[in-house]
Amino acid sequence: MERGNHSEATEFILLGLNDHPELQVPLFVVFLLIYGITLVGNGGMILLITIDPRLHTPMYFFLRNLSFCDLCYSSLISPKMLMNFLAKRKSISYTACAVQMSLSIAFTDVECLLLAVMAYDRYVAICNPLLYTVTMSRKLCKQLVAGTYAVGVVDSMINTCFTFRLSFCSSNINHFFCDIPPLLALSCSDTHINEFVMFAFACCIILSSFVTVLLSYVYIISTILQIRSAEGRHKAFSTCSFHLITVALYFGTLLFMYLRPTSSYSMDTDKVTSVFYTLVIPMLNPLIYSLRNTEVKDALRKEMNKLLTNS
Repeated sequence: MERGNHSEATEFILLGLNDHPELQVPLFVVFLLIYGITLVGNGGMILLITIDPRLHTPMYFFLRNLSFCDLCYSSLISPKMLMNFLAKRKSISYTACAVQMSLSIAFTDVECLLLAVMAYDRYVAICNPLLYTVTMSRKLCKQLVAGTYAVGVVDSMINTCFTFRLSFCSSNINHFFCDIPPLLALSCSDTHINEFVMFAFACCIILSSFVTVLLSYVYIISTILQIRSAEGRHKAFSTCSFHLITVALYFGTLLFMYLRPTSSYSMDTDKVTSVFYTLVIPMLNPLIYSLRNTEVKDALRKEMNKLLTNS
C-alpha cells in the first residue's frame, strides 16, 4: 500500500494475538470454547426470558437486550478471529474492516448505556417500589433501549467516517480485529482530530454511564441500609449484586482501554484488554446473571422439567 494513497487500500492484514505458530491451534480451541459458551449462554438467556411469563418485567427486558448485544458483539469478532488462527493469510477486506469497527463501536456503546439503564431500573425498584410499574412502563423501557442503539449508531458512524478518511502507511493491523487505536497507529495522516473525537465520545458515553451507575447505587445502598430486617437487606442486595459484578468488569476494562493518554498505548496490553471486554465478558454475563439469580434458575428448572416431561 503506497504512502498517502488511501484509495488503493483494498484489504488489511490482522496480525492477531501473537505470532507464534505453535500457539495458534491451542488458542483456536480456547476461543472456540469461549464462543460456544457465549452462544449457548446468551442464546439460552434470550429464549428463557422470551418464553417464561414470570420474566416479562423491565429488569429482564433489559437483560434480554444485554444478552442480544453480547451475542452480536461476540459473533462480530469471534468467527473471523477463529478463522485467522488457522489461516496462512489473515486478511480482512477494507469494507469488512470498516463494518466490523463500526458495529463494534455501536455494540460497545449499547452495552455501556444498557448497564446504566439497568442501574436506573434497580434504583426505581428499590428506592421507589410503589411507583415502579408506573415509572418503568413498557413504553419507557422500549424508548430507553431504542435510545441506546441510536447513540451507538451515531457514535460508530462518526468515528468510522473519521478513521477511514485517513491515509495508511501499512496494511498490517497489530490486533485481532479492526478497532480505532490500532488503525490510528497505521495512519500517515495527522490523527489529533480522530483522537479528540474518540476521547470525547468515550468521555460522554462511558463516563456518563459510569456516573449514572455510581449515583444509582449510592441511593440504592443508602435505601437498603435503612431496611430494618436482615432478610430484607439480603434480598435487596442479592437483586443488585450480579449487576454490580458485570458493571465492575465491563467499565473497568473500558475505562482502562479508552480513557488513558495515547502516549501510554501498548498494543500487546490493548489486545489482552480487548479480549476481555469483547469475548470474555459476553461469555461471563449470562453465567453471572443465571448463577446468582433465583428467578432465572427457577425459570430454567421449570423449562427443563417441561422438556423432560414432554420427552
